[in-house]
Amino acid sequence: MSDAAIPPALGPDDLGPDTPPVAYEVGGPEGAVAYVTLNRPEYRNAQNSVMTYSLDAAFRKAVEDTSVKVIVLRANGKHFSAGHDIGTPERDFDTYYENAAVLHWDHTDKTGADQRLAREMEVYMGMCRRWRDIPKPLIAQVHGACIAGGLMLAWICDFIVASDDAFFSDPVARMGIPGVEYFAHAYALGTRRAKEILFTGERFTATQAADWGMVNHVVPRDQLETKVNEIAEKAVTMPMQGLFLSKKAVNICEDQMGLRNSMDSVFGWHHFAHSANAEASGGDSLGGMDAKSMKASAGPGSGS
Repeated sequence: MSDAAIPPALGPDDLGPDTPPVAYEVGGPEGAVAYVTLNRPEYRNAQNSVMTYSLDAAFRKAVEDTSVKVIVLRANGKHFSAGHDIGTPERDFDTYYENAAVLHWDHTDKTGADQRLAREMEVYMGMCRRWRDIPKPLIAQVHGACIAGGLMLAWICDFIVASDDAFFSDPVARMGIPGVEYFAHAYALGTRRAKEILFTGERFTATQAADWGMVNHVVPRDQLETKVNEIAEKAVTMPMQGLFLSKKAVNICEDQMGLRNSMDSVFGWHHFAHSANAEASGGDSLGGMDAKSMKASAGPGSGS
């Protein structure tokens, strides 16, 4: 744990267009679009707990604002997100924030597997499930790197619009771990593509992601914002009830196809892998990987 001062998570009233690690503003027709922006560009928008809870506060603000009908998730800087924070000076693994997604005990006074499980149930799996169920359309606006935990943020969105310079990867198998915690791989990519990207750890392009059905649209980088706004402005013309119930209906179908139960099962194997790594190495649950090696594993072109 670094001695760096960790700021408190932002509450809904604290969020503004320039407030790190998450910014918030409204726009579009009659202020009907909320823009939630990942705002740790100096760390490639790696997700620490401060960002997670600030992101939750931003989504809550958008949900509670009756004028907002559509939410856009985007990022400042060169990349959408490098994934979970496993090595910045602001990594706050040992910092406690009141649970918002699951009813479980505080992880900070636990050790080993119990600590990892308690934290990841909340900040990784629990938060992503909570955000997937947001009752308003959520559009991911992705550019640059979308790696590991970045995929989790994109996958909880209702659809993804990517720039032609975007690339994706889940190299977590290099840690001996079966992919990131929110294990939607087989549903977002199909079974064979999911195995390919996990077995190789290689990145894939936005065009490939679109061909495989994971991404809805790929546009030149300078047209990304325009394309997202165009879609959002069409959606806000729909009645809120129609948007909410349509989203609910499709999510129900996905759950009936096994998404939630599959995720629960894989989450258990994920934590078996963490514990097996720690037991074999004297405490390192990440299988010898760190932020630098994970960045390198994403392949060329993934620089900050």
